[in-house]
Amino acid sequence: MDKRRVTQIFAALITNFNIKGFFQSNIYKGTLKKICVPGLNCYSCPGALGSCPIGSMQAVIGSIKYNVSLYIVGFISLMGVIFGRFICGWLCPFGLIQDLLYKIPSHKIKVNTKVNNILKYMKYIILLVFVILLPMFLVDEFGMSPPYFCQYICPVGTLEGGIPLVLMNESLRGAIGFLFAWKIFILVTVIILSIIIYRPFCRYICPLGAFYGLFNPISFYKYKVDKNKCTSCKACVRKCNMNIEVYKKPNSTACIRCGECIKVCPTKAIKN
Repeated sequence: MDKRRVTQIFAALITNFNIKGFFQSNIYKGTLKKICVPGLNCYSCPGALGSCPIGSMQAVIGSIKYNVSLYIVGFISLMGVIFGRFICGWLCPFGLIQDLLYKIPSHKIKVNTKVNNILKYMKYIILLVFVILLPMFLVDEFGMSPPYFCQYICPVGTLEGGIPLVLMNESLRGAIGFLFAWKIFILVTVIILSIIIYRPFCRYICPLGAFYGLFNPISFYKYKVDKNKCTSCKACVRKCNMNIEVYKKPNSTACIRCGECIKVCPTKAIKN
């Protein structure tokens, strides 16, 4: 097992270490829940110790005070400045799940470059519309709004929070309706796509990945290509599952810093 996989598993366990939550059928609400974790990890997961930054951001924006939490924006901006999308590749629990799903033997699909270049902007639209604008402006009579991304789109919440809580609480099973069925549909779709396409959620949907991606070109942790060593053999391009021309754009906003390009470079021209 390589060090990236070990790090992913360790990060997933640490952020979901409230083991008793799975046995007691409840959510941890202690002091640690006031702290955001760097990756996308549902607040409602029985094992979650911290809060998801995207869920927290929506909750604050959608509150009656119409605030934007400087703590949350500052925290994820700091993570972005230091790490960029390294967090997506090494620390995000749902990233790990997608990586494992992609290992299931099946016919794999390499997304057409033109299609990929169009769909990759969808996550920025989701970040702007569902995480920021809708919670800010589409409110109820009390001036509050639901967390639109978490409630209507996010498959992470369904997998980590919705399904475990429904299975463990009989009262919740009786309250299942169309919304839960819709979220299950999204989750199943993402799971199926993750088996045949590498990280479709990260590529096209995740608003946190969109935010971190903006910092890739300027983050402290970045990739460098030694032009004196690079032969433009495109071994890095063929290996990259995110459809990046690494030798041309080593700090693309799509790069999750998995490091596979570094491993296959025959001249060791790519470094971090």
